[in-house]
Amino acid sequence: MTRTAPLRPGSASGVRSVGPLAALLCEWLPRQRWFAGKDRPLTDLRMLSMTELYPGCLHLLVHADQSGLPTPGGTPPAGDCYQLLLGVQEHLSPRLGRALIGRVEQGPLAGLTVHDALQDPRSAQLLLERMRHPGALGPLCFESDPSVSLPPGLAPRLLEAEQSNTSLVYGDAFILKIFRRVQPGVNPDLEVPVALAGQGCGRVPAPVAWFRTTHPQEATLGVLQPFLPDASDGWTLALRALARGEDFTAEAEELGRATADVHLALAAALPAGPDAEDGRTAAAMTERLEAAARHVPALRPFVPGLTTAFGALAVCDAGPPAQRIHGDLHLGQVLRAGRDWFVIDFEGEPSRPLAERRSAHSPVRDIAGMLRSFDYAARQRRPWRPEWARRCREAYCAGYAARAGWDPRKKHALLRAYETDRAVYEVLYEARNRPDWLPVPMAAIERLAVRGG
Repeated sequence: MTRTAPLRPGSASGVRSVGPLAALLCEWLPRQRWFAGKDRPLTDLRMLSMTELYPGCLHLLVHADQSGLPTPGGTPPAGDCYQLLLGVQEHLSPRLGRALIGRVEQGPLAGLTVHDALQDPRSAQLLLERMRHPGALGPLCFESDPSVSLPPGLAPRLLEAEQSNTSLVYGDAFILKIFRRVQPGVNPDLEVPVALAGQGCGRVPAPVAWFRTTHPQEATLGVLQPFLPDASDGWTLALRALARGEDFTAEAEELGRATADVHLALAAALPAGPDAEDGRTAAAMTERLEAAARHVPALRPFVPGLTTAFGALAVCDAGPPAQRIHGDLHLGQVLRAGRDWFVIDFEGEPSRPLAERRSAHSPVRDIAGMLRSFDYAARQRRPWRPEWARRCREAYCAGYAARAGWDPRKKHALLRAYETDRAVYEVLYEARNRPDWLPVPMAAIERLAVRGG
């Protein structure tokens, strides 16, 4: 790059507050996989902060306002804050064609080409250099575990499978997750692994470096952790077993033990406290169900039957006490390296408010998420394999019980309520993002509403 011109951070409302760059971003943002509001138009874009990370790379936090229907829970969408790293140069290399955002025609960046810097290996390497040297850069703060040495010159590669975030792997030694949708506060994907490392829990890779912002509010922006190059995620392993007609119960049982190990460590590392929330209440579950039914007509005939699952919470055994949990546990959030299972991605459901994701919930919620994931896997090939899913579910619960000291299968009403709540979430997600997958959670909805489990 031969010249740059800094953007001036703006605080005024309206698309023009980001200047001539706004039109380019308004077209580019909704096309990104990690953009959360694809079902609502982008109506306003405001600059929250801008920092020059290094010559030719700008770090931006922008607020995207969107009109549309309320989210589950009845609250109108207020918009989201997104983290962008933009490369700015006169001419874009042909190898970065996929990263192109556009050419700015007016203002301080007139005549310069803007691209997604995270797709540029040079920019990715310079970002790691920032992580290697802790310190502040404007509102950005780079921090690290002093006991871990980060070597220089690690070659970066962008992971293509990410959806809600962007991840870079450095030299098959470390992985940097960059949170695209940013919420004020400490992200649980930093808070929880740090706490578990303090407990000596080896089931979760411990963060070695991270960065955050202090403006406009304190928020976590990215976390660097050890990468497990020879590991496979649980989803891939489950589908492989299904394709080969192989049993998966031994792996499922060990995964149940691993889940219990993490839950026990979480309970010790992050005590819930006397004022902790007790997880999903029947009223909150019912409210989410009714909101989802307004969005997905196919769900409406099952609302009465599903509501009974939530009503049963008032009279059933309360189950284990509320505690910090994973919050979005499924086969894609676990890795198997050798014979060991590891749990990753403690961010929780990105659509939930951060305060809710950091509060205490019943561990049954995590268990229900994994049980639903076995069902998802079994339905990826025809003919469907419900018996395969049933055996995996049984083995997973048995493994969990062996380690945790209590059996999820003996908490039938509690487990049914949480499975139902998860299936309702899946219906809404698939209807909005992957309509072809909608029959998968709808099959569970029918089972849970008609047969009760």
